[in-house]
Amino acid sequence: MPHATSHADIASVELDSALRGGPFHVALRAAIAARGLPLQRVQHHLSRHGVKVGVTSLSYWQQGARRPQRPESLRAVRALEEILQLPEESLIRLLDDSGGTPAGRRPAGRSYRYLVEAAGAAEELLADLGVPRDSGLHTLNHYERVRIGARRELAERESHHIVRAHRDGVDRFVAVHHGDPGCAPERMTVRALENCLVGRVRRHPESGVLAAELLFGLRLRAGDTFLFRYAVEDGTAGVSHEYVHRPDAHGGQYALQVCFDAGALPVRCHRFTQHSAAAPRAGRQELALNGRHHSVHLVEPRVRSGYVGIAWDWE
Repeated sequence: MPHATSHADIASVELDSALRGGPFHVALRAAIAARGLPLQRVQHHLSRHGVKVGVTSLSYWQQGARRPQRPESLRAVRALEEILQLPEESLIRLLDDSGGTPAGRRPAGRSYRYLVEAAGAAEELLADLGVPRDSGLHTLNHYERVRIGARRELAERESHHIVRAHRDGVDRFVAVHHGDPGCAPERMTVRALENCLVGRVRRHPESGVLAAELLFGLRLRAGDTFLFRYAVEDGTAGVSHEYVHRPDAHGGQYALQVCFDAGALPVRCHRFTQHSAAAPRAGRQELALNGRHHSVHLVEPRVRSGYVGIAWDWE
C-alpha cells in the first residue's frame, strides 16, 4: 500500500520549498506552521532572546503586509532562525529584493546562530581549562594579523598582546580562535612566537573553536606589564569572506590587519561593527587595498563591547 502523506510531511516539503525560493513572508509562515507554534509563543521566545516584537507585527510579516527593515526587526529575524530551527541565514537572505544571493555577491556575514554557538563553545573550553571569569589581565594593546592564502582561505592568525596585571600571580593567557564555518580545529596548530610557551589546548570541532594556554614562565605582580606573541595556523576551511573579532574586555587599543596572497586579491573590502550577535551590522566603511603590501587594516583607539571586523568580496 502507498504510504499516506501526513500533515507534518506536507509542512516540511512546503517549508523546504519556501526557504529555497521565498518570498520571505511565505518562508516565515511555513516555518511557524511546521513548528506548530502560535504567534504568542513565538513572541515569548523572542523576548527570551532580548528582542521585542508585537504579535501584530509577526502577523503582518507572515502575511506579507510588512517586511522587517528596522534594526530591531532584523535582530528578530536572526533570532527567529534560531527559534524555528532553520538553516543559518535562511530567512535573512530572503529579505534581499532579489529573493536570494545573486551570483558573484558575497554571502551574508556570520549568522546570529554561528556567533552565539561560537561564544558558547568558547565558554565551555575556558571552563574546562579552569579559567576564572577575571583573567587578572587588562589589555593595553592588541594587534592581529590575519593571512588569507592562495586558496582564499584563512591560513593563519598572528596576535601581539601588551597586557597589564591587576592582581598578583598571573602567569598565563588563554587565547581563543574562531575558525571559519566548516573548519577543523583538530588540524590547527598553535605556535608560541615570543615570551610565552604553549600549554594545554582544547578544541570544539562542532563550532570551530580552539582555546590554548600561553604560559609566561613567570608570575606577574599587580601593575606589571607583559608583551607576548603567538600564532594559530588554520587553513582548514573553504573560501574566507571576513574576519570578526570580539574583544574580551573594554579599554585598550585594537588593530586588525588582513593580508592577502598576491595571486588572490579581493575586489572590495570594508570594515564593520556589530553591537551584539543579534544586532545588524553598522559602521560600514570602505577600505582601500594597499597595492604594494596587499593588505587592509583598521584601528580601534579604545575597544568597546560587541564585534568589529573586516569583510571582503571576491570576483
